This record gives sequence, structure tokens and C-alpha cells, in this order.
Amino acid sequence: MIALRHRRITLTVMILAVLLTLALFVTIPKGFFPQQDTGMIVGISEGAQDISPQAMMDRQRALLEAIIKDPAVASATSYIGPGGSTVTENNGRVFITLKPHQERNATADQVITRLNRALQPVQGIKLYMQSAQDINVGARLSKTQYQYTLVDVDSAELDHWAPVLLQKMQALPQLADVASDQQSAGRTLNIEVKRDVASRLGIDPALVDAILYDAFGQRHVARIYTTLNQYYVILEVDPGFQLGPNALSRIYAKSASGTMVPLSQLASIIPSTASLAVNHQGQFPSVTLSFNLAASSTIGDAVTAIRKAAADLHLPPSISTSFQGNAQAFQSSLSSTPILIVAALVAVYIILGILYESTIHPFTIISTLPSAGLGALLTLMLFGMPLDVIGIIGIILLIGIVKKNGIMLIDFALEAERERGLSSEEAIHEACRLRFRPILMTTLCALLAGVPLMLGTGTGSEIRQPLGYAMVGGLVVSQLLTLFTTPIVYIYMDRINESMRGWRSRKSNTDTGKAAGEAASS
Repeated sequence: MIALRHRRITLTVMILAVLLTLALFVTIPKGFFPQQDTGMIVGISEGAQDISPQAMMDRQRALLEAIIKDPAVASATSYIGPGGSTVTENNGRVFITLKPHQERNATADQVITRLNRALQPVQGIKLYMQSAQDINVGARLSKTQYQYTLVDVDSAELDHWAPVLLQKMQALPQLADVASDQQSAGRTLNIEVKRDVASRLGIDPALVDAILYDAFGQRHVARIYTTLNQYYVILEVDPGFQLGPNALSRIYAKSASGTMVPLSQLASIIPSTASLAVNHQGQFPSVTLSFNLAASSTIGDAVTAIRKAAADLHLPPSISTSFQGNAQAFQSSLSSTPILIVAALVAVYIILGILYESTIHPFTIISTLPSAGLGALLTLMLFGMPLDVIGIIGIILLIGIVKKNGIMLIDFALEAERERGLSSEEAIHEACRLRFRPILMTTLCALLAGVPLMLGTGTGSEIRQPLGYAMVGGLVVSQLLTLFTTPIVYIYMDRINESMRGWRSRKSNTDTGKAAGEAASS
């Protein structure tokens, strides 16, 4: 048998497989969930911060007209104004339904790229799109898929540094469609009443407030009662007089003498800017910078690049930064992955130790696992897939599937040693020869079950493919290596077990002799 004739070579190959598995686990690109093509694209549109509702509606309609011309789009609907993830008048939502996969020749991400080029001629509005996903972790919804939030108690300091970091992130090649929810350039007019002039004319400043509210608001002035109903009487100026930069020049206040005084004589009108909305996180002002991933980038690469960009800017200590939504969940999953794998291995070791009443032979069975991990990682890298949550699930699943190869061999070999008195080499040789067929059959059964996951197509199939690739690749490599490495590990572990028995026996005899000598001397 090859494994018995070339033990050192086989053992070296197994050690190299373990080291290569660890190296691949560290270097393979990390992801979160695969990007799916569910046939739905959602978008958030943003117009100028001083745009009127009518102009925003016209710009939104222009977007829809350009979107519906794409050959992969089946339908598109939208609305403007506050609601859901949009909180200001210059925002809108767009929902794009794509044709079935067999009727289009582009994925959802490719359609988004194509639409971004087609929408560039539409002036005065910007549409941020992302493909709708079956799994969204985190309740925060933004213009694009991933979020990076800045929090500061000083809103002025936050307003200064957020655009600086935004510009830095827009230059990163790992990111695409970088956007911000900061809207602090809304146009406003500050009216400061000249109290000395108002006092001289006998006009109360409160009267000026009431006149402005009547001119630009809606005041409840009366209620009409009928037999069955009641009706509110609302005072409102004709909207035609409320629009335009000269609306304030048409407002007058009545002085104590009964003359009408223009508002420009009573107050100073100062143009200024103000925030359309002030977002908060944990009761403090915040700015969220959202982004999509570039075509050849992973969330792991993006997180590393953003952290470096923020560190290079040397942000003030008062500004707290953190990833939110899917990006935050990715960080949590990445930090817990090694712990999960180690916990799974410890659980397997404890169960096998109880089963065989041994602290040595569970390591023989666990030695079959690195080959499965190596196959899974190599397959994912070969097909250009990152190691994401679904791939990690596949690796943990392989721990349960692959260890049965070692159990079938070790269980047979130990029984042969106890019942028929065979040596460890003879027992493991016979185990490999007689258990090869059931090992091959069970491996092929699990492997063929993973092929539909790996090759399947259709809506949302991208989320299942990493599981299939990890299972098939891990099972193929483990099947090729298990029958060569497991016998060698079994023989060496059996020798270690015999050495430990001899050491415990000699120690027991020594302790017994000392006790007998002490008893005789006493």
C-alpha cells in the first residue's frame, strides 16, 4: 500500500496541506453574502437641494423615460418626497423590475452599469441604484448597499470632515457610487425684525410672525357645523403669490396709524443656507457615507481601504466612525469565523474522545479535515469567489461530512486490533481495503448532492453556488487524500499511544516500588 511504503512522504504532504490551508484561509478575499440577481433593482434619486416639488417630479419622470428604454427592463415605478428611506423633498424612490433571465442577456449589476451611462444626460438629478437582495442584515437603508457612519457632538466639525472623507472615498478603486446623506446646502431666508423701526410704527414683532405664517402656511380660522358633519375653514394665500424670489416684497404690515408698511422696511432679509435634514445616531448628529462595491472588489477589500483612508486623514478624536448595516455584519462575522471553526473542531474532538475512550485517536479522524478545507478554498479561488458566509457554512458542513471517512476507517481498525489481535499496520491496511467502497459511495452521494447547488441557475441562485463549490471541491480533495494520509496518521498516533501506555506503566511500577520500600522500612 502506497501510504505504508512512503510514510514520510505522505506525512510531509499532509503537513503541507495543513499549512497551505491556513495560508489560503488568511489570503483568500473575504466577502459577506454573494451578490444576487433577483430581477429587482431599487434606487434612490436625489435632486438639487433647492429644487421645487414640480421640478423634482419632472426630473423623476425624465429618469423613468430613460430607464424604460433599456431592453432588460420590464417596468419601472417611482415616487418623490418623504417616505421610508427618503426624508426630504428632493429625494425619490425608483423600483425597476427586470425581465426574466432567459429574456435578457445581462445581470442586474450589468444593467445598473448600463443604466448609469444612459442616465448621465438627464440633468439636475442623480439616481443611486442597487440590486435587491433576499438577505439584508441591518435595518439601515441608504442610497447604496453598504454604509460608513461618522458621529460627532459638534455638527459644524462633522459638516467639515464628512465631505473631505467623501471625496477621499470616491477616489478609492474598490468602491463605486459613493454617496452621502448630508444635505446642508438648502437655501433659506433669515428675517430679522428691526425692533426700533417696528416700535416707532407701532407694529408688534409678533404681528410680523403671524403675517408670515398667514402668507406661507395654512391657518385654521373657523369651523362650520352642519346636521351631520363639520367643516374646517382654512386660511391660505393663493399659491401663485407664494412662489418666486419676490414673494416677500408683496407682504405688508398695518401700522398703528393705519398705513400699510412694506416688510422690507420692518425687517432685514438675509439669504443663507441650512440643512434640509439632520440625521442622528445614538442621539448625536451623524453623516452616513454609503457605497457599492467595484466590479472586481470584495467587501473585505473595501473595508480595509476605507479604514486606511480615514486613518490617513487623521480625523479629530471627537469624530467616531463605524460601519453600519451589511458592512457591520460582515465585520462581526469575520471576527467570529475562526472561533466558530475552532468550536466545531473542539466539539468533534470531545464527541470522538467519548466514543473511542481515547485522547489520541480523535486526532486521527480530525486529520482528515484539512484536506477538505484545502479543496473548498482552492475551488472557491479557482472560480473567482470570495470566502463569504455561505462558503464558511460549506466548510463547517464539510467537517461533519468528511470526518465520517476517518470514523469508518478508525472504527474498523480498532475493532480488528481488539478482536483479532492485528498490528496497527495490518488493521489499518485491512480497513482501507474493506471500507473503500462505502467511503466512496457516501462521498459520491454527498458530492452529487452539491452539484445542483454549484451549477444551478435561476433567480437568486448566486447565494447557493458558494455552498455547492465548497462542498464539491472539499469532498473531491478529501477523497483523494484521506486514504493515503489517514493510515499514516493512525500508525503514528498508535505508536504515541503505546509510548504513553508504557510511560504510565513504568511510572505506576515505580510508585508501587517506592510505596513497598517505605512500608518495609517502617
